[in-house]
Amino acid sequence: MLEEDYIMRMIHEMVKTLLKLIFHIDLGDKEELNFKDHETASKYHELLNLIHSGKINEAENKLLDELDSGDMEYYKMALMFYYHLNRKETGFLEEHDFSKSEITDGLKYVSSIYGYGSMAEALLGKDPE
Repeated sequence: MLEEDYIMRMIHEMVKTLLKLIFHIDLGDKEELNFKDHETASKYHELLNLIHSGKINEAENKLLDELDSGDMEYYKMALMFYYHLNRKETGFLEEHDFSKSEITDGLKYVSSIYGYGSMAEALLGKDPE
């Protein structure tokens, strides 16, 4: 339980730090972000709906399938996607075949696609080899 709380805090701080450094956004009380275009906002809400209905793996697959390394708004959306997952109860995640470690893996992977892999590893820790 203590390790899980630590992982949750690390994920929270990592997303908060990257949003501040890259997008100049303070993640505070209002956690919904305004996306620059309607299409990205619509995709984000679609992913959240999949999560809420328990289709977490389907939501993550959709997110990863549509990655566009040239679209930083999509990176912002991916960060918020994993941030939102991190806020879910462990029981909910386990019930739907997902884990906190998959959240950190997803964050590291997405960050590497956008050129922030080293920063993600520095903030979340490097995977043991």
